[in-house]
Amino acid sequence: MRYEGLSAPVDTDWRGLVDTILRRRTPSRVYHMELFQDAEIRDAVAERFGLTDDLDPNDPHYEKRKYIAVQRFCGLDYVRVALDDLSFPLINATTEDTAGLRRSGGRAYRDEHVGPIRNRADFETFPWPDVTAPAVTRTLEWYQENLPEEMCIVSGSMSHFCEYLTWLMGYERFSYALYDDRRLVGDIADRLVAFHRQALERYLEYDRVKMIFASDDMGFKTGLLFSAEEMTELVLKPHRIIADRTHAAGLPYLLHSCGNLSAIIDYLIDEVKIDGKHSFEDTIEEVREVKHTYGRRTALLGGIDVDFLCRSNEDEIRRRVRNTLDVCQPGGGYCLGTGNSVTNYIPLDNYLAMVDEGRLYGRR
Repeated sequence: MRYEGLSAPVDTDWRGLVDTILRRRTPSRVYHMELFQDAEIRDAVAERFGLTDDLDPNDPHYEKRKYIAVQRFCGLDYVRVALDDLSFPLINATTEDTAGLRRSGGRAYRDEHVGPIRNRADFETFPWPDVTAPAVTRTLEWYQENLPEEMCIVSGSMSHFCEYLTWLMGYERFSYALYDDRRLVGDIADRLVAFHRQALERYLEYDRVKMIFASDDMGFKTGLLFSAEEMTELVLKPHRIIADRTHAAGLPYLLHSCGNLSAIIDYLIDEVKIDGKHSFEDTIEEVREVKHTYGRRTALLGGIDVDFLCRSNEDEIRRRVRNTLDVCQPGGGYCLGTGNSVTNYIPLDNYLAMVDEGRLYGRR
């Protein structure tokens, strides 16, 4: 497969990316946005195009430098950086990874039946990560000093209010607790607000952080994980707290959330005031269909459906990318990307066809 668009590098420009997301103008080129690329995809791109040939594998910062090289090659104007040492002791299950670029350790997913907080005693003794520890920003500090000037930092994991509520208790136990122990649920929600407020302040210490990208799955194919009323109290109002502080610092607040959010999308736009919505699945809503509905009020990020990318051929992918850009590019407020993330089960050539066609579109 020949990648005409990828043959010439793109001039990364984080300011143009921000202007596009804030719908300030029709951009002069296509900007790209992804929640993340699986490491297997990133490694495969680097190997195919020799992006690490000039890097020293013994450099302690080799992986960071490779990440920058892949982001720039794929036309991404930023790196996403998470705070260090803030993992929660969650309960996972693992299954075999059957992807083409499979990972040897298998695929992990949350246990939906039970989490580490089963009752009040577990909550009182839960080992919350220390966001105030100096070491949590060591990766941020490196990118602050070493990232190319035309690129910016976008926050990593932030604002997991719905996810952590259901992960810390287990979705099944959480659902019962909404009725049986609502006070415990509320206390966990309050503790999550405090945690993410502290995390946000750590990001705001660094002036090369230019966007906060929240990630918080709230639904499934046909609806929300729990009622819109409880979602508003336990999840959306906390998001508004973080978004208000983000906006006060002069930064956009983006949201990735899987699921059918039709019952709460107006609240997210009008009250939380998200600047961009990420995650689109064709069986829920197609990104081209919302460009002229709520896409007039917030940016649309990604939208090339992951299942479509897995099953389609090159011509179909290129045609859809062109048509999506024809619909969504005018006026700004759209960034090209997958509907969810660049998973290791998307065929590499299919992902590259999407990126390449976006590069070509910007030159026409």
